[in-house]
Amino acid sequence: MPDLRWTLRLDGSALPDKSLIGGKAWSIARMRALGLPVPPAFVVTTRACVEFLAKGDWPDGLAEEIDAGMAWLEEATGRRFGHGPQPLLVSVRSGAPISMPGMMDTILNMGICAETEEALAEEMGDAGFAHDVHRRFYDLYADIVLKCVGAEFPPEGDAESWAATLKEKSGQAIPETPRDRLFASIDAVFNSWNGRRAKRYRKHHGIPDDLGTAVAVQAMVFGNMDAQSGTGVLFSRNPITGARKPYGEYLACAQGEDVVSGKFTPQPVETMRETVPAAFDALMAASETLEEANGDVQDIEFTVQKGALFLLQSRAAKRAPAAAVRIATEMVREGVITPQVALTRVTPDQVRLLLAPRLKPGEAEAADELCRGEAASPGIGIGTVVTDSDEAERRAAAGENVILARVTTSPEDLHGMLAAKAVITEKGGSTSHAAVVSRALGVACVVGCGVGSVTAHAGQTVTVDGSTGRIYAGALAAEAPDEDAEADLAQLKDWAQAACPIPVHTPEAAPQAQVLDLNAIEGGEDAANLPRLLEGAEAATGGALATEEGMAAAIAAGLKFVVGKPALPLLLAGARAGTAHEDRETVAVSAQG
Repeated sequence: MPDLRWTLRLDGSALPDKSLIGGKAWSIARMRALGLPVPPAFVVTTRACVEFLAKGDWPDGLAEEIDAGMAWLEEATGRRFGHGPQPLLVSVRSGAPISMPGMMDTILNMGICAETEEALAEEMGDAGFAHDVHRRFYDLYADIVLKCVGAEFPPEGDAESWAATLKEKSGQAIPETPRDRLFASIDAVFNSWNGRRAKRYRKHHGIPDDLGTAVAVQAMVFGNMDAQSGTGVLFSRNPITGARKPYGEYLACAQGEDVVSGKFTPQPVETMRETVPAAFDALMAASETLEEANGDVQDIEFTVQKGALFLLQSRAAKRAPAAAVRIATEMVREGVITPQVALTRVTPDQVRLLLAPRLKPGEAEAADELCRGEAASPGIGIGTVVTDSDEAERRAAAGENVILARVTTSPEDLHGMLAAKAVITEKGGSTSHAAVVSRALGVACVVGCGVGSVTAHAGQTVTVDGSTGRIYAGALAAEAPDEDAEADLAQLKDWAQAACPIPVHTPEAAPQAQVLDLNAIEGGEDAANLPRLLEGAEAATGGALATEEGMAAAIAAGLKFVVGKPALPLLLAGARAGTAHEDRETVAVSAQG
């Protein structure tokens, strides 16, 4: 293999660090190493992206390495990029070192042009299929590379008319050759790292800005080829309830963007038993293999081409708070992970959301149900329905509780989703953008309510129940659950108490002491201020403590105990902070030694 500085070939012979190749490429290399069916791919590393963003141009040698990578893909597939008789088409996918679902960009069907459309039609014996692939390429290229809004490429058109539309709408001509289009797409993925939605997502989740994104270039397989083809997403366990049963969706005769866009409502993955049974069996076996190999619940993207299964990505699944708790405790009982690992699989925020108020018994039965859809992320959201993300952000900043209602969400709606108490959509399924991002944010979400069903209630106060998929008129009464009454929460609490280096008491059980109330002190709501505010304190209470940073400050200040209810978020934060503190102490002692 040639000496490569900016790219790596994902042949399964090595497993480079995620910080270099990103999570997507790492999963491709991992799956190939496990002998699973994965289309060949190479990756442009995060190192190349960081260099590009720093200098505003490609680093020396990158173009030549990409050409060599494409030649390797041609050899691996027996196809030619940009030429017939058997054309090679590739996908260009972003892949950050830390998962950012729905935030980055993907371009499919790269390599299609007038010549390769004709060759593909002849090879497959289906001119309609090849023409549809070409049209889909223009859709994605216009949106992601040229940022062109409002361009439409009707199926009855051709490459010449589509190119003319693109130039008219964007003011830019599409590059002539597939190679130039590939290079422009890699540029676009690099630049998407600094896109508005990606920066907002990183800020919300505390992800550093200097990591950069890798770019995976992978041979295409086609889920839109025929009735024996399709695409979908599978979770090795239910990401909403945590049940130990595969859960997913499948859309026949479609490509991956059709599923995540929310424009189409897929079917349960079990429908594959009837249409593509061999692919379904292979998918179930792969799910078990990947969960066992990675020791965590997997989110698997796959395509079926003419009845054959191909895996595109596998990663640790985002999960709803209830699922996170159930999965963590069950995996300990199964012997898959230790209690210490379980404490890292559940965040204080997830527990806070899980212990947040839920509808009181009888409230739903007496309420006026406005509409219902698929329960995509549990929780209760109460507020005024708004249909615009900018408006949601503005009104929430003014102190109003809002519910974001959209036909379907896109990455451009992230700021509205961050501001909302719940997200409701008219289209899409449980693996759509709205569902996946809401689960990651811990926001109640109901999807697929039907055309005109949610946006019609703009300005109305509603209650969204993300656990049942129902939306009710008015603000219904809710209540907070008991953290000691549910077995999995109680078990997690026992482990957290054993690992937390500082006692946590509820207000009614706290020892007699002078307790500093951080909520009553200016700046006490910000964990960054706690090292100063806690100086000389004996004990403390306040919301800012229920974070890893807040409990780290409490430990460093030598507090005798902290007070809060529910206690579990504080205990989890303390267990995590205590582990980090011990790691730093070990490093310090080793350095002195």
